[in-house]
Amino acid sequence: MDQTPTGENFPSVMTVAEVAVYVRVPPSTIYEQARRGEIPCHKVGRHWRFHREAIDAWLGKKGL
Repeated sequence: MDQTPTGENFPSVMTVAEVAVYVRVPPSTIYEQARRGEIPCHKVGRHWRFHREAIDAWLGKKGL
């Protein structure tokens, strides 16, 4: 049985680690996409933050 958390189990604002689990890719991929501006995110100080709704919309546009 799949133990992956569902969308409602994730906070509305996520960290790199949370987004990586959410979209099932390594954290290094999320960091690289954030640096390149390929994924919707905001930098708060030294930390990247991601709005779950924006990630969901982004995934929808990608057809995932």
